Amino acid sequence: MVELNNVNFKYKNKKPLFTDLNLQLGTGFIYGLLGKNGAGKSTLLKHIAGLLYPQSGQCKVFGYTASQRIPQMLEDIYVIPEEFELPSIALNAYTKSNAVFYAKFSYEQFNKYLTEFELPADAKLSTLSYGQKKKFLIAFGLATNARVLILDEPTNGLDIPSKSQFRKIVASALTEDKIIIISTHQVRDLENLIDFVVVLENGKIIFNKNIAEISERLAFEHSLAGVPASDILYHEDMPGRKAGITRNRSGQETRVDLELLFNGVIKDTSVINSHFVK
Repeated sequence: MVELNNVNFKYKNKKPLFTDLNLQLGTGFIYGLLGKNGAGKSTLLKHIAGLLYPQSGQCKVFGYTASQRIPQMLEDIYVIPEEFELPSIALNAYTKSNAVFYAKFSYEQFNKYLTEFELPADAKLSTLSYGQKKKFLIAFGLATNARVLILDEPTNGLDIPSKSQFRKIVASALTEDKIIIISTHQVRDLENLIDFVVVLENGKIIFNKNIAEISERLAFEHSLAGVPASDILYHEDMPGRKAGITRNRSGQETRVDLELLFNGVIKDTSVINSHFVK
């Protein structure tokens, strides 16, 4: 489990970013961390990885204090950052040098992922495109079998077929003892993949619900024509129509539109959250 308890943090000469921030992430789930630019998503991920330290409060990863970055924790957590640099060596040479730091690294899985991503193991990293390098890091990260996998904007640089491969591979890699956290602005890339939606705004967790509960309680309409005003929780103008979020009165699970959900949560946080109060 990942636990952030009453975390307070601010950058030097800046106003506080986190004030008594609390968050718990359980095993066996894929979390989508959503937020606008500057909301604090990358800062939150760095706290979990122990790369930033709270001024007060605690961040624990499977019982370890993240900021202490002891080896037992580090071999069980892998971060794929949005921005990265890779050495000018072959993929297999990089893997040989770095896999030793992860006790559960699987070459069998790694080679399988390379095949699915259509990456040759003997290729030189410097000859790969940005998207190919991203796929290599995703393959390596999954093959570590770390219990916490953090992906910051993982679909940047991936074409449409590669995004589909990404969703398929990540979903198949999840096991009941792992936590996968995906932070992105490209919310549609996470549809049919994540189990929980976590929205961060101005350093605060303003929404944290599982997809099943969302689909039971909310409906996402691309045209609100004929929908009673009392059922509309959020709406936005589209060319020739209005789209939005409504109460789900059908009793059936609905398809969750992550983009509409995110926009609704950001604009009408209290209205959307109030619909989940039991």
